[in-house]
Amino acid sequence: MKKDRIIYLDLMRAFAVLMMVQGHTIDSLLAVEFRTDSSIFYSIWHLMRGFTAPIFMFTAGVVFTYLLLSGENNNINKTRFKKGFKRFLLLVGLGYLLRYPTYTLINFENISPLQWKIFFAVDTLHLIGFGLFFILLSALAAEKLNISKTVIFSFAALFFFAIAPFLAEIDFSSTLHPFVSGYLNNQQGSLFPLFPWAGYVLWGSVLGSILAKKEKLFVKQNFSFTLISVGLLFILVHLLYLTFDDQLPYGYYLSSYSILFFRTGFVLFLSGIMALISKNINTIPQIIKTVGKHTLSIYVLHIIILYGSAWSPGLSWLIGKNFSPEQVIFAAVIMLTLMISMAYYVERIKIKNLVENKLKPLVQSFLVK
Repeated sequence: MKKDRIIYLDLMRAFAVLMMVQGHTIDSLLAVEFRTDSSIFYSIWHLMRGFTAPIFMFTAGVVFTYLLLSGENNNINKTRFKKGFKRFLLLVGLGYLLRYPTYTLINFENISPLQWKIFFAVDTLHLIGFGLFFILLSALAAEKLNISKTVIFSFAALFFFAIAPFLAEIDFSSTLHPFVSGYLNNQQGSLFPLFPWAGYVLWGSVLGSILAKKEKLFVKQNFSFTLISVGLLFILVHLLYLTFDDQLPYGYYLSSYSILFFRTGFVLFLSGIMALISKNINTIPQIIKTVGKHTLSIYVLHIIILYGSAWSPGLSWLIGKNFSPEQVIFAAVIMLTLMISMAYYVERIKIKNLVENKLKPLVQSFLVK
C-alpha cells in the first residue's frame, strides 16, 4: 500500500469516527432550550451533524473495498473476503448486542413492546455490516460476469438510492416481522435502514475500487479536484431544487433525491479536500493512524458510555439533555480525549504483545543458532 494512500485513508477514517463521537456526545447532553436556529453555532453544528453518518459509511466502504481488491489484477483478495464476511457478522452481531433488550440474556418474559422495537431497529453497525456484505456480493458478481466492479458498485449504490423514497411510504409492519421491516424504512424506528443508507457505503466502494485499480491516480492533483468538482456539482443540484421546489411536480420524491445529492456531494467534496491535504504532506501523527485503525472500538465504547446497554446505564439516562453549551463542549472534549487515549493504549498493548510473543522469541532463537 502506498504511503500517500495510507495518509488519505487514515485521515478519512479518523475524521469520520471523531465526528461521530462529538456529534453523539453533544446531541445526548445538550439542553433542549439551546437547540435553536437563532444560534449560528448550533445551526452550523446541526448541519454538519447531518453529514456525519454519510461520511462514516462512505469511508467504511472506501477502506473495505480498497483492501478487498488489493490482490493481483484487482481480483478479490480471498483472505480479505473471508475477513470481510466475518466483519459483516461481527458488526451486525454487535449492533444487536448494543440494543439487547434484557440483562438476563435468555429470559424474555418481561420485555415490553417498546424494548422489542428498539432491539429490532437498524442502527449504524447493522447498516455498515450489511453494506460490506453487499460489497462482497457485488464484487463476486462482477468477477463471475466479467463486468467492471466499479460499474457494479455504482449500480448497487443507485439501486438503494433510487427506490428509497418509494419504500419510505410503505407500512411493512402488518406483513413483515420487525426484524425484516426495520431494514426497509424508518417507520419501525430504524435510524439507518438499508434504503437509502447502504447507498453511501456502496458509493464508498466505487471510490475504493478506483483507488485499488489505479495505483498512481491518488498522487495526481486531478484526482482531488475531480472529487471536489463532482461534490460541488451535486450540492448545486440540491440548491437548484430548493430554488424551484414549489414549481416542480412530485415534490416529496424530488426532495428525497435532492437531500441524497446534497449529502453525497458534501462527502465527495470532503474526500477531495482530504485527498488534497494528504497529497501535500509526507506524514501524519501516529495517533491519527491509530485512531483510524480502531474506529470500531471507539464507536462501540462511546455508544455504551453515552447510551448504555442492557447491563449498564448511559450518560443520556444519568444526565439527560441538561447541559449548557459550555458544559457540553467540555463533555465532548473529554469524550474525544478518552476515545483517543483508549485507541493509543490499545495499540501500545498490541505492539508490546507482538514484540514479546513473536519478535522476541524469534530474535532469541536466531541468537542461539
